[in-house]
Amino acid sequence: MELANLGWSDIFAHSFIPYAAQGYRVGRVAVVHRSQYQLYTEHGDTTAILTGKFRHQAQSPEDFPAIGDWVVIRSQLATDQTLIEAVLPRKSQFSRQAAGTHTTAQVVAANVDTLFLLSGLDQDFNLRRIERYLVMAWESGASPVIVLNKADICQDLDSKIAAVEDIALGVPIIVLSALQQTNLEALVPYLGLGHTVALLGSSGVGKSTLTNQLMGAQVQAVQTVRNDDSKGRHTTTTRTMMRLPSGALLIDTPGMRELQLWLAEDSVDETFADIETLAQQCRFRDCQHRLEPGCAIQSAIAAGELSQKRLTSYQKLHKEHAYRQRRQNQQTQNNSKARWKSITKTIRQKKNWQG
Repeated sequence: MELANLGWSDIFAHSFIPYAAQGYRVGRVAVVHRSQYQLYTEHGDTTAILTGKFRHQAQSPEDFPAIGDWVVIRSQLATDQTLIEAVLPRKSQFSRQAAGTHTTAQVVAANVDTLFLLSGLDQDFNLRRIERYLVMAWESGASPVIVLNKADICQDLDSKIAAVEDIALGVPIIVLSALQQTNLEALVPYLGLGHTVALLGSSGVGKSTLTNQLMGAQVQAVQTVRNDDSKGRHTTTTRTMMRLPSGALLIDTPGMRELQLWLAEDSVDETFADIETLAQQCRFRDCQHRLEPGCAIQSAIAAGELSQKRLTSYQKLHKEHAYRQRRQNQQTQNNSKARWKSITKTIRQKKNWQG
């Protein structure tokens, strides 16, 4: 298979030049297991492992290969094993807060062109969740497309579409029913040869059903959702990149009930551009948008031009960003203290040994 059909471009080719001169090859990560990686290559699928040097030099979870990454590989003739030497620079990456107490990012998917942000038009419909997904999409570097699924069971379709349009300025919105296979053709422009798309949405929104429809086969298990709140169990448990009949590459991610955002402040501002524009019209530059006189945002709320819930969501995301920044700064400071403590201890031991 030609590399271009796997998403290869001049961006990656330029980064690969020094490796190509040494006789290395490339592959794209399709499935991540604990210690093994399933790769797509121009010579077929293969399984690879990381070299010891790679593991030793990795500084954080972000450094390890993720679904969609292009990796530099070589074959070890003695063991007939494919080894991963390096990860090529990413043109986009979708990250979230890694599990555990340390403030570090975990890359969920890399080199994605388009993010399909799935939301169900049932009882689980949640504008605040869509806002959070949009923030993560802008932060990733990929282009978001909102996909509103389950249109066949929605009783107030027009009002929900209007509500999404109010919070997703300029973002394409596609309404369909994956189960009934209605309006799936609206996704076709994003499913071209070598184009990489990723599905993102909470459990029960229909990611597995949509995946099966796009694949034209039952490749993902599908489970029913609860009638009372439309929530479902996590059907997909691993991240996988599949080749669609159209030639596109589809990444399916496990459903995430509670998102731990890994974001930059600019991504929040881009998602809430309407609030940012209003804030510039406030009388005071340090306006907190509460009871200050001349607050343009409170005036917009009073006039019905902006919802209080949207402002609350905006403020909450900014607080999350500030909190994570403080944790990162404290963690960096602690690491620095520990490093200097270790250096001082080594110097003392050396002096004692010399004495």
